[in-house]
Amino acid sequence: MYYRTLIFVFCLFSFPVHAQEKTILILGDSLSAAYGIPVEDGWVSLLEQRLVRQNLEHKVVNASISGETTLGVKTRLEKLLNEYSPELVVIELGANDGLRGFALSEIEQNLSDIVNNIKKTNAVILLVPMQLPPNYGAAYNQRFMSIYESVTEKQDVRLSPFILKDIAQHPDLMQADGLHPVKEAQAIMLENLWPSLEPLIIR
Repeated sequence: MYYRTLIFVFCLFSFPVHAQEKTILILGDSLSAAYGIPVEDGWVSLLEQRLVRQNLEHKVVNASISGETTLGVKTRLEKLLNEYSPELVVIELGANDGLRGFALSEIEQNLSDIVNNIKKTNAVILLVPMQLPPNYGAAYNQRFMSIYESVTEKQDVRLSPFILKDIAQHPDLMQADGLHPVKEAQAIMLENLWPSLEPLIIR
């Protein structure tokens, strides 16, 4: 019996214990929900594939919904945080708020509330800034974009580059509506975010 106990203890400590898989939660709108293209071709799916290739044990939960607003996410955030307990949260929101003419102060407040509630869980946050189409005017667009800089500075979170950088101005990379990127643009979207995402994943 003594020797059996020794063998059990030896086996218990001889095999590696795998760390619990960490979760990345994506809170986005149609840009992250792969609107108009197969879900498996969207940038979030490409992120999952990259993590697997690099042997990074992270699970990606895509809670993005086409048409989503900051208020919509704020309403369902507590349930998502309780269900998935993410280590990293990517916030890609605000475009629909701006397109619908919501007050800029309201958008900023909603984003701040979302960030504050996530911070209570000790999850790391990446905020993805949005831009509006040129027809909204340069002055209004500048005020809209300044929301993200303000939230970043006040809440001390990381801000990524614009997800449609080098995409939005190229019609061949956008769908017919001029708002949503095509399949071929998804890899560029991931590359736009990856330099900001990678340090938060590998730490």
